[in-house]
Amino acid sequence: MDIPIEKKRGLKRKHIYAGTGILILFLLIYKAFFGTNISSYKVKADYLTVDSVRYGIFYNYITVTGNVEPITTIFLDAREGGRVEEKVIEEGEMVKKGDVIIRLSNPDLNLSILNSEAQLAEKSNFLRNTMVVMEQERLQIKRELLNLEYDIKRKKRLYEQDSILYKKELISREEYLRSKEDYEFAVRSNELYIERQKQDSVYRSIQIKQMNLSLQNMELNLKLVRQRKENLNIKAPVDGQLTILEAEPGQNVPKGGRIGKIDVLTSFKVVAKIDEHYIDKVRTGLTAILDRNGKEYKLNVRKVLPDVRNGRFAIEMVFSGTRPDNMRTGQTYYIRLQLGNPEKALLLPRGSFFRETGGQWIYVLSKDGKYAEKRNIKIGKQNPKFYEVLDGLNPGDKVVISDYSTFGNNDRLILIK
Repeated sequence: MDIPIEKKRGLKRKHIYAGTGILILFLLIYKAFFGTNISSYKVKADYLTVDSVRYGIFYNYITVTGNVEPITTIFLDAREGGRVEEKVIEEGEMVKKGDVIIRLSNPDLNLSILNSEAQLAEKSNFLRNTMVVMEQERLQIKRELLNLEYDIKRKKRLYEQDSILYKKELISREEYLRSKEDYEFAVRSNELYIERQKQDSVYRSIQIKQMNLSLQNMELNLKLVRQRKENLNIKAPVDGQLTILEAEPGQNVPKGGRIGKIDVLTSFKVVAKIDEHYIDKVRTGLTAILDRNGKEYKLNVRKVLPDVRNGRFAIEMVFSGTRPDNMRTGQTYYIRLQLGNPEKALLLPRGSFFRETGGQWIYVLSKDGKYAEKRNIKIGKQNPKFYEVLDGLNPGDKVVISDYSTFGNNDRLILIK
């Protein structure tokens, strides 16, 4: 006979497993849709550098390294080629304008000068002889005119006498006409000779003027030729210091070859190289400040060189007013170059965080100081001490400005002691 088996009441093991699974599922769903999913990173508070965001005056400047250079540099080039015979002044010495620095010799140039002088002398003598001949011709024409005038007077007198005699029928008509024709021919000949004299005088004046001009040009040319010999003495064009001299006795220097440099030390300029990021912001006329021994000196940007090399471009600055004493070529100074006028702004101290974030976000401390959370920000201008904050931070916010390289991409830093 079958015995009925009664079902056991209460929780069974499978019920516990099923309930636990359902509960875990609900927890996961809640965390996914309603919970906060923040990645965290624990860090010791002592390892962090914390500073505050605050309102203040933002000075729009950059710090650049400037090297002192002479206000002007004059290069020495050989105007005539030759062999170095003597170094009168050594490298590094001070020179005055007109001082002979190097003496050159050039036998070919001397021969060329002698030939030029001989040719010029020959042409000059030829022109002078021509002028003498022309003067003789002028005197000859005047003598001919005197003869013609005398002949006219004589034939006129004979013609007048024959006219009287012909009227009295004391001479023949043929004699009368002959004396008349001789007189008229003499008058016409004199007129033609006078006309020739006028034309010769005009031509002679033009020719003499051209000859005088030619002589002047020849004398000037001779002066220039002789000056070439003087160019063998290379002289200082200005007062200054002979900083470079690349010539030794016996060395052949080509025409136009560079042999040295003179620095004019009446004043100085400061040359600085700047990152090309600022090329659109730097212009002539900007103000810069040089700090030396606690005293500030003002400079102005005189020239912005357009060439960009290795990501940098150069500017030249000159002192406005006083300059430091005992300045030397080659000295290095740190200079604050003003890129704009000071203005009030929200200031964020500079820090190493910028390398990792690019200024797009920063860790901001909670009010209790137990953690720091990532916050997106917007940065404008910057100087060596501060960033200008445009959005994302408020005055009084405390931020982590030290290096972020070990924090990964975590949204929260848990500060521990």
